[in-house]
Amino acid sequence: MSTYFPSGKGLADGRKWFVVDAKDKTVGRLATEVARILTGKNKPDWTPFLDMGDHVVVINARHAKFTGSKTDQKLYRHHTLYPGGLKEIGAKEMLEKHPERIVEFAVKGMLPKTKLGRAMAKKLKVYADGDHRHAAQKPEAIEL
Repeated sequence: MSTYFPSGKGLADGRKWFVVDAKDKTVGRLATEVARILTGKNKPDWTPFLDMGDHVVVINARHAKFTGSKTDQKLYRHHTLYPGGLKEIGAKEMLEKHPERIVEFAVKGMLPKTKLGRAMAKKLKVYADGDHRHAAQKPEAIEL
């Protein structure tokens, strides 16, 4: 009796599409479940070095919430690569200007920092409001 071992062929054909509603969900808890789906760890045939995950569409990112005082204290930082170019933006301002980035950053931080992780991150689509443009893929709504 041999053990089943998935090959890399046909992985893209078998991918499913899921819709997750972020309304009134905690950002971190939502991000862990979405990252789990993107990596494919929710499947019985998960393999660490293959992209076994599915596509995830997150809607209503504007209505995701932080616990405690993270809304006031959390900072998102990036560097412009110029001297003195460290830029900081607070979570409250980020939620007003670019609410979809909050969920994207949280999920991408939970994915591998390799080529494989970048491929997984491409399967994530985040929208600030309730409408999305992936209806043709017939995504399944899942409750987290």
